[in-house]
Amino acid sequence: RRGPYLKFILRELSSVFVAIWAVMTLLQIRGVIRGPEAYAAFQDRLRTPLLLMLNSVSFLFVLLHTLTWFQAAPQAMAVRVKGQRIPDVLVVTANFVIWLALSGFVAWRLLGG
Repeated sequence: RRGPYLKFILRELSSVFVAIWAVMTLLQIRGVIRGPEAYAAFQDRLRTPLLLMLNSVSFLFVLLHTLTWFQAAPQAMAVRVKGQRIPDVLVVTANFVIWLALSGFVAWRLLGG
C-alpha cells in the first residue's frame, strides 16, 4: 500500500542528488579549465571514500530520477498526431530509445569511435 508513496518520496529526494551531480560536473569542468594540476587535484579529491560513496548514491538517484521522469512524460506532454493522442507506451518507449541511442553515441565518441 505504501509503494506509490515511497516511490514519490524517493523521486522528490532524487532532486537533491541530481543537484549534487550537477555541481560535481561543474566542479570537474572548472578543474579542466584551470589546467592539468587543478584537474588532477580534483580527481584526487574524488577518490576519497566519502565522495566515492556520495557519487555512487547520486548516480543511483539520477538514474531513478531519469526513469521516473520518462514514465511520467506522457502525463507531462500529451502528444497528438492528426488529433489522436499517441498511446503512453509509445511516448515512454521513444524516450528510452532516444536515451539509449544518445548514450551509445556519446560512449562511442568518448572511446575513440
